[in-house]
Amino acid sequence: MKAINKLTRFIPYLYFLSVIAYWFTYTNRTEGITAYPILLFGIPFIWQLLKPNKNLNFSLGIIFVCLSSYLILAYSLALLDVVNWFGASSSVFSNVGLIIFGSFIMALWMIRNSIQKQF
Repeated sequence: MKAINKLTRFIPYLYFLSVIAYWFTYTNRTEGITAYPILLFGIPFIWQLLKPNKNLNFSLGIIFVCLSSYLILAYSLALLDVVNWFGASSSVFSNVGLIIFGSFIMALWMIRNSIQKQF
C-alpha cells in the first residue's frame, strides 16, 4: 500500500503527458510536421517525473487551474448554446468536456501535492 501511495503523486503528470501525446497525434495526422512544437509542452511534466521540484509543481498547478477554469467557462457557454463551437458532433463535445474537467481535477491534485510537501 505504501508503494501505491508513493506513486499516486505522479498521476497528474502522466495525465497531462497523455493529453499532450493525444493532441500531438491528432494534430500530426491533420497538419503534419507543424505539430512538433506541441511536444515542447511536455517538457515541464517530464522534468517533474524525473526531478520533482515543489516550486515548479505549484506553478504548473496554478497555471493549469487558471487555464482549466477558463476552458470550463467556455465549455459551459458552448453547453448552454451561447456559442456554437462544436457543431452537431456531440461525441467530440462530450470528450472535450471530460478532458477539460479532468485537467481541472489534475491541476488541483498538483497543487495539493505541492502543499502537502510530498516531494
